[in-house]
Amino acid sequence: MTTLVPRRFAALAGLVAGAFAVTVGMLVAAITEVVSPIDAVGSEVIDRAPRWLKELAISWFGTNDKLALRIGIITLLTIAAVCLGIAAVRRLWVGVAGIAVFGLVGALAAAHRPGEAAGAGVPSVLGAIVGGAALYRLVRPRPIEIPGESQVPLGWDRRRFLVASGAAAVGATAAGGVAQALENRRVTRIREATRVPLPDTVTTDQMPEISPAAEIFDETPFITPNDDFYRIDTALSFPSVDVDTWSFAIDGMVDTPLRITYADLLALPQVERVVTLCCVSNEVGGNLIGNAVWRGVMLRDLLDEAGVQPDAEQVYSTSLDGWTCGFPVAAAFDGRDAMIAVGMNGETLPLEHGYPARLVVPGLYGYVSATKWLQRIELTTWDKEGYWVPRGWAAEAPIKTQSRIDVPRAKTVPAGKQVIAGVAWAQYRGIEKVEVQIDDGEWQLAMLGADVSDDAWRQWLLEWDPTPGLYLLKVRATDKTGETQTEEKARPAPDGATGYDTFRVKVE
Repeated sequence: MTTLVPRRFAALAGLVAGAFAVTVGMLVAAITEVVSPIDAVGSEVIDRAPRWLKELAISWFGTNDKLALRIGIITLLTIAAVCLGIAAVRRLWVGVAGIAVFGLVGALAAAHRPGEAAGAGVPSVLGAIVGGAALYRLVRPRPIEIPGESQVPLGWDRRRFLVASGAAAVGATAAGGVAQALENRRVTRIREATRVPLPDTVTTDQMPEISPAAEIFDETPFITPNDDFYRIDTALSFPSVDVDTWSFAIDGMVDTPLRITYADLLALPQVERVVTLCCVSNEVGGNLIGNAVWRGVMLRDLLDEAGVQPDAEQVYSTSLDGWTCGFPVAAAFDGRDAMIAVGMNGETLPLEHGYPARLVVPGLYGYVSATKWLQRIELTTWDKEGYWVPRGWAAEAPIKTQSRIDVPRAKTVPAGKQVIAGVAWAQYRGIEKVEVQIDDGEWQLAMLGADVSDDAWRQWLLEWDPTPGLYLLKVRATDKTGETQTEEKARPAPDGATGYDTFRVKVE
């Protein structure tokens, strides 16, 4: 007679074994400082996700899209582990083989990541071995030993199962905790490097003065603090960076290929510029936009030193995590302040925003220009496509003239004197005027904040003295070329959202 593990305990066995496999893999990855199996699989999911899914994720979760992806992966792994545990009761090899398959998938994903070698797959393999062994130990029927030896040749000992599964759960928890601590230590080590003040390098030009008139209302600061600046990228974990060995290349269709170190960048003449960056996924009225003071080296100076060949069409850049993008060569030489940035708002460039160096190109959406964790700049033709172009986004992506209502924020406000306020942007062209419409009334000119730079957004404000009622507010901006933003509504794909930002408010 055989006594099989009850279904609910088999599910628990699968869950514990799966957790053990994942956390051991994370621990080995953290010790060897290679990509975590979870992050490797998640990165592959991001790389292979269709455009509609990427839009949906950002629409639902915004800057928390990576957290949502991790939770989704862990949820799927949990369900799979439970199913494998139940299946292993009658066919033990199915459960063990299932864990092995997940380990193989993680190993292949890790080894495939940019900057990683075949050894990056070892953590997933070791995790699968440990997880498979744990499942085998927990599910395999064995003679009952407690309180005494069983007369049944193959029985199931509940007490022994609970002791073994408890030990495995503790081991998984410990492995996960140590792995997270090691990863936090790695990131902290890199962050500590970013806290070193930038040297007082002689500048070739001065940053435009930011006068108090630039900020005419408080709810949206003219300069976005680093901690509040939006972050949209494909990196689930920060790349390992050692500025003592880091460098980036400028090569391709150039006369003299360059290799530039961090020390080289800091020694070059630097400038500071106020530039607003905007994500192409920003919906009308969205918050995937920020304004900062960037410090760095003019890109055109380095390209001049390398000698761009006449047939070069595209500045194609690659990050340390393998992400790519490209923009027209003309954008580096047409007078805009395209730069390789090393500082942000008076501080060394934060890790999450691209430390040690990133590209900042005014007037272009980030997906074609804003490479973080810079590794290479290649001068090439349009035959090469950046990361998002094959996924359905436009190859060239000038930022559209847009405006946003930030005040009022509450859906209900008291009668009496109020203000309607917000920001407007048209990088590289500048904002000429902003108009507000209340219900179906005439468009009214708003007061503008100081014009610090054509590359920076401008605050705007309209005083308003409403009586009780329900109102629909609309805003539109006109840039310095005379073009007024279109009322036509369009989603972000393939080259940026359009339409008027509107806000319905009740006055009591």
